[in-house]
Amino acid sequence: MTSTDSAATENAQKAPAKDPWDLPDVSGLVVGVLGGTGPQGKGLAYRLAKAGQKVIIGSRAADRARAAAEELGHGVEGADNAETARRSDIVIVAVPWDGHGKTLESLREELAGKLVVDCVNPLGFDKQGAYALKPEEGSAAEQAAALLPDSRVTAAFHHLSAVLLQDPEIDEIDTDVMVLGEVRVDVETVQALAGRIPGMRGIFAGRLRNAHQVESLVANLISVNRRYKAHAGLRVTDV
Repeated sequence: MTSTDSAATENAQKAPAKDPWDLPDVSGLVVGVLGGTGPQGKGLAYRLAKAGQKVIIGSRAADRARAAAEELGHGVEGADNAETARRSDIVIVAVPWDGHGKTLESLREELAGKLVVDCVNPLGFDKQGAYALKPEEGSAAEQAAALLPDSRVTAAFHHLSAVLLQDPEIDEIDTDVMVLGEVRVDVETVQALAGRIPGMRGIFAGRLRNAHQVESLVANLISVNRRYKAHAGLRVTDV
């Protein structure tokens, strides 16, 4: 057999390329939201629970989380952050940036083995508006990965309007969610989770080293919203 024949045989035996939209079924997974009493966390919890996902919202104070959960309905439960992390398969980090590092460091044990989705945007504000901060690790997501060596860290849900997420009169959230991570199956799981929300679609957007520009884009969206009195999101074309 010639080398050409051998190469042809090898190519013929290769499996066909995987359909990038062939995503896993995540409907049975429990989703915890750290910072679930804040606007973004609460909005995400509401949308996922409304779509049929089992959701637990976490807070430093369990009674505050339980009160917020009761307000949201749809079977949402409330607990302190540690219990939320322990009981969840996927944990969304939606805490304020100034408490991001300390919160994750304190939950390292509870988050071990978990799929963690960081949606925190490191931003500063002054008289000229919002501007991006760059953490020492490069991004909030990379800080999470450094603090949680035994977790599987991804980044997603950065560009969502908390106002739209929490509005019960809105049936669909018309936006794409950029998902970043190191392991394909983890990224696809988060994409599938985003797709549980009507109108929303998860799009692979690279590895965690690309998270900074995704997080910092929120500063631009805040400027858009202020100028146009809007709740802007993103759509990725041609995919």
